[in-house]
Amino acid sequence: MSEVKVMEKADEYLLEVRGLKKYFDVSEGLLKRNKQYLKAVDGIDLLVKKGETLGIVGESGCGKSTTGNLIMQLLEKTEGEIIFEGEDLSTLSGERLRKKRAEIQMIFQDPYSSLNPRMRVFDIIAEPLVTHGVAKGKKLKEMVHELMDVVGLDRSYARRFPHEFSGGQRQRIGIARAIALKPKLVVCDEPVSALDVSIQAQILNLMVKLQKEFDLTFIFIAHGLPAVKHISDRIAVMYLGKVVEVTTKEQLFDGPLHPYTEGLLSAVPLADPTLRDKKKRIILEGDMPSPANPPSGCRFHPRCVYAQDKCKVDVPELHEKNPGHMVACHYPLAVGSSMGTGILEQ
Repeated sequence: MSEVKVMEKADEYLLEVRGLKKYFDVSEGLLKRNKQYLKAVDGIDLLVKKGETLGIVGESGCGKSTTGNLIMQLLEKTEGEIIFEGEDLSTLSGERLRKKRAEIQMIFQDPYSSLNPRMRVFDIIAEPLVTHGVAKGKKLKEMVHELMDVVGLDRSYARRFPHEFSGGQRQRIGIARAIALKPKLVVCDEPVSALDVSIQAQILNLMVKLQKEFDLTFIFIAHGLPAVKHISDRIAVMYLGKVVEVTTKEQLFDGPLHPYTEGLLSAVPLADPTLRDKKKRIILEGDMPSPANPPSGCRFHPRCVYAQDKCKVDVPELHEKNPGHMVACHYPLAVGSSMGTGILEQ
């Protein structure tokens, strides 16, 4: 039973992802007779309710950024549905897709390369407003200045270029551009991973503030659990192109059900030395397998200390183990049996 099936009774949801797949052709040779595909995203289901922040977390190469790009229609899907406000985005084109894209914006990982170095701050923030014919002249100037105020940038910076700013300031410029059209959904692709820790907290707090102010819905993609914990309402854990666990942040940090999630949480450093001594450290042996040649059965079984014969053969389905807590594992952990206690309260 997928997350979509379980959550279909939700009062209101903005985005629904069903059976989403993205395969890249990596066949070798001139004729490419032996077809081989890299399965970056391999049949995932997600549902995002209006006004919430869904965090997507996992190791590099798990498919989380590809998922974000598919939702943004920056990549063409191999299979599946991406339903936004009742419409499958992949069936739209031309003017209909352009209008829909105004409602879905993105904050990128690198706050420098995502900004045109030849454009001034004013023009960068104004670009979506001009492109979609929202404003021009005096009204455009007022709107850009208001956006700069909202993200904490001095209006005098409007004539400067991106290279004149710090990483945190550049990301504020990117955020101002992303919210300029007052979108309904913002896909945040590791927006703080390139920033210093102290700046990360400022940007995350700004995003929380803007979410309330502009009634935004976030998909927050990251590989660091502390950042995801700070901003998310629910968290989806991905491993090798699959979603292996979905639940609220409280349930995830207090009692993970999937062994992979347990391993990720055990790597989170604790400030309290009394909790640190009690913490069970779990080392995930080996590297994540190649998505071009994923293991049979459960994709995590080669690195799982709890794996049994069934795990090597049968693919586990994402199912609801506890109310609101979904896991794709044949032998999910018992709540409280791992290291979950104490992390969330810090």
